[in-house]
Amino acid sequence: MRVFVTGATGFIGSAVVRELISAGHQVLGLVRSPEKAAALAAAGAEVHRGSVQDEDSLRSGVALCDAVIHLAFNHDFSTFAANCEDDRRVIGVLGAALKGSARPLVITSGTGMARAEPGQPAREDDPVVGSDVIPRAASEEAAASVAADGVNVSVMRLPQVHDTTRQGLVSYAIVLYREKGACAYVGDGHSRWPAAHVLDVARLYRLAIEKAEPGAVYHAAAEEGISMRDMAQVIGRRLELPVRSITPDEAAAFFGWLTPFVLHDAPASSALTRAKLGWEPIGPGMLADLERLEVDGL
Repeated sequence: MRVFVTGATGFIGSAVVRELISAGHQVLGLVRSPEKAAALAAAGAEVHRGSVQDEDSLRSGVALCDAVIHLAFNHDFSTFAANCEDDRRVIGVLGAALKGSARPLVITSGTGMARAEPGQPAREDDPVVGSDVIPRAASEEAAASVAADGVNVSVMRLPQVHDTTRQGLVSYAIVLYREKGACAYVGDGHSRWPAAHVLDVARLYRLAIEKAEPGAVYHAAAEEGISMRDMAQVIGRRLELPVRSITPDEAAAFFGWLTPFVLHDAPASSALTRAKLGWEPIGPGMLADLERLEVDGL
C-alpha cells in the first residue's frame, strides 16, 4: 500500500515509516520544515509538504494514498485541551477525505481512554471515557463520528513508548527529577503505567493498517504496568539522585501538571490486540531501557 503518515518525522512516526518501508509499503509523509523533509527522504519516504493546520494538504495527501496513519499531535501540555480539540478537527478532515472508500485510517489515542474496572487493567473493549473527563478522548469521539459516516477507522491506544532516549511521560518526570534533585514517588509507589518499545509499537501500526478492521481498538501495551517506585529507583541510580516517597498532599508541589498521571494507577492489557493481530512484542522493557538511559541527551 501507499500510506499517508502524519507525524512522520516524530519519535514514533519515524519508526513507523521505517517499519512500513521495510515491509514493502510506500510512505508519503507529511512534513513542514526542509530539515524534516530531508530526513524523511533519507529514510526512503516521499515528502508531502504541509501541516495538520493546512487542511488542503491533508486532503491532497489522503487523495494520493491507499491508507492513512495519523500520528501528529501537539504535546505542549500548557495547551493540552486545545490540542485535543485540534486533533478532533484533523481526524474529521481525514475522515471526510476518506468517506465513500474502504481505505483504512488508523488514529492515535492513549490506553487511559478506556474506562477500566477499579483495580483491573484497561481492556480494548472497555467503555470509553468522554472528553469532558479526559480531553484526549476527543480523538476517539472524532473516530466514532467518522465511523458513523462509513469511514474504515480504527484506534491505536498508546502506553508510555520508549527506547534509551525517549520514554513518553517518563521523560518529563526525568527532567523534573533533575530539577528537584530527587526521584520521588507517591506513597508506596504502586501507581503503574503500561509501556512498549518504540519498534514494537511501529510494528503494531503496520499490522493494524494491513488488517484494516473497521472499528477496531488496539492497545500497544507490551508491559501491562510498571510501578512508579520501580521507575524512580532505576532513574535514581542512573542520575545518581536520592529516591524517596512523598505523601499525596505533597504530590502537586513536586510533580506539578504531572500529578494526575502520577497518582493514577493505569495498567493496560493488550490480550485482545495480540489475539487479533498476532502481535508479540520483542523489544526491551521500560526498566531495561531506563538502565541504559542516554543521560547526557536529557
